[in-house]
Amino acid sequence: QVQLVESGGGLVQPGGSLRLSCAASGSIFSIYDMGWHRQAPGKQRELVAVITSGGSTNYADSVKGRFTISRDNAKNTVYLQMNSLKPEDTAVYYCKVDVLTTLSRNYYWGKGTLVTVSS
Repeated sequence: QVQLVESGGGLVQPGGSLRLSCAASGSIFSIYDMGWHRQAPGKQRELVAVITSGGSTNYADSVKGRFTISRDNAKNTVYLQMNSLKPEDTAVYYCKVDVLTTLSRNYYWGKGTLVTVSS
């Protein structure tokens, strides 16, 4: 069993910054891709950023140059540094992690953390 705990969401003014964290714990043998998705009210969930076990990254066009994804493999944690936030970044942010346990390999989702960008 794998648990994901997200933190760092909140209310921020346009142009501000937030840093999200997602820590994985449990019967983890190895972690592959780690990523962040978001879902705004009335919209489908979308990929924001992903980082491979080797450190390669990929971003949605809407966040390139403003968001940075990183990971700490020793802590099984993925981060999302969000700068120059815009009202359209308002959403629930979910981490998604590709985990190999002693039993199987699966994707796991966090419960989400709300980011609200508003003046």
